[in-house]
This record gives sequence, structure tokens and C-alpha cells, in this order.
Amino acid sequence: MNAFSLAPSAALVTGSTKGIGHAIALGLGAAGADVIFHGTERSAPLPAGGTFLSADLSTADAPAELVTAAFRARPALDLLVCNAGSFFDVPYLEMDATRWERTMNLNVRATYFIVQAFARELVARQRGGAVVIVSSTNGFQAEDDSTAYDTSKGALVMMTRSLAQSLAPQRIRVNGLAPGLIHTPLTDSWLGGKKPETRRHYEKKILLGRVGEPVDCAGAAVFLLSPAAAYITGQVLVVDGGLTVGQIGRL
Repeated sequence: MNAFSLAPSAALVTGSTKGIGHAIALGLGAAGADVIFHGTERSAPLPAGGTFLSADLSTADAPAELVTAAFRARPALDLLVCNAGSFFDVPYLEMDATRWERTMNLNVRATYFIVQAFARELVARQRGGAVVIVSSTNGFQAEDDSTAYDTSKGALVMMTRSLAQSLAPQRIRVNGLAPGLIHTPLTDSWLGGKKPETRRHYEKKILLGRVGEPVDCAGAAVFLLSPAAAYITGQVLVVDGGLTVGQIGRL
């Protein structure tokens, strides 16, 4: 047995039409999984034979409906990556309930109920599985003008641990990924708008000397879902190039 192979598993990756989610989905496919891609709309080409499901996870019924559709498409489904999420913040004193609820509905509530629906299906089929919840280093460290987003990502860190405890008796492992500064469509405008010296500051703060790419998260997700991690649950793996290791960074 190849401990890092995901064959013959099937996986659902939410928010997988671009950025980190897309890279993770491709990585799972390369490791042998039959992958279901998800998004509100298809914005990137899928590999041959790839399945795409559309759903707006910020609505109340969408998480359970997506899981039902995913099991209908792939009855052998046993792996789940909860990556869907976004950033809607403005400075704290300008935040309102609408932005707060939009953040929590997509980043937190949807993840909670997708995992629940997934676990219920596995229990009904009397088989185990594995889940990866994508949080962020913002779940550990605050950032300017990011109060709702930071709070949502902190919630995902604890959700990972809490669901790992709740689902261990059902043979369902739950782990998390906490990416650091990754070059994605979500960060494109932010990174591109910075002065060159500001970006160099971030690169000096990152021990490995560069902003991450989505593919840097793919191997970590494959590992956490694979038999190689069969004795790991409730852990959050930080994928940040060393961003959160040092206090000050290099001058």
C-alpha cells in the first residue's frame, strides 16, 4: 500500500474553482482521488472526467444540498475539504451586521453544516472518512481591518478540534490547514497594490523568502487525508513558509 495514495477514494473540495481550493483539488486528483469540484460558477478548466457542482454556500440549505448532490454523483465519497470562504471586511468602526453575517454564514456556518451532512452520510453507509478544514494564520494572529475574517478563521481552528472529538467514534478524522500569505485571486489586488518595498517586507518576514503559491497547500492536504495520517486528528497544520515563526523578520 502507498501510504500517500488517495485511490480509490472520492473527494469533495468546496471553493475549488480557483486559488487554494483549485490547487488542492488538483493535488487530490494527482494522488488518485476521484474529485468533485465546487463553486458558485466554473472559473477554471477541470481535468478530464472532473465533476463540477454549483452552490452558493452562504444560503441556509445549500450545505446539505451540496453534500446530497456530491454523494449522488460519487456514492463512494469519503473525503471532504472545506475550503470555501471569503473576505468582506472594512475597518472595524465601519463594520455592520450585514458584512459580519455574510462572513460568518460563508466561512463558519457553511463549513459546520457541510461537515455534519457529510458525516451523517458516512454513518448511514457505515464507513469512515477524513475531513480537512481550511482556516488561516489569521486564526492565530490578527491583521489590520480584518476583524470579522480573523474571528471566522479562529472559529475554524476550534471547529477542527471540536469536530475531531465529536466524530472520532464514527471513524471520521478532522484536521485543518492554516495557510499564511498565499498568492491567490483573493490576495491579487492586495499584493499587487502594495508598494514594492512593502512586499519585500513581507518576503523578509517569511522565513523561506517568498509569498506562497496555492500549490504549496496541496501536498499538506493530500497528507492529512491519506493513510499516512491515519493516526492524526484534531490538528491544524500551518502552511506559511515560516511567516508566524519569527517575531520581527529579517532587516
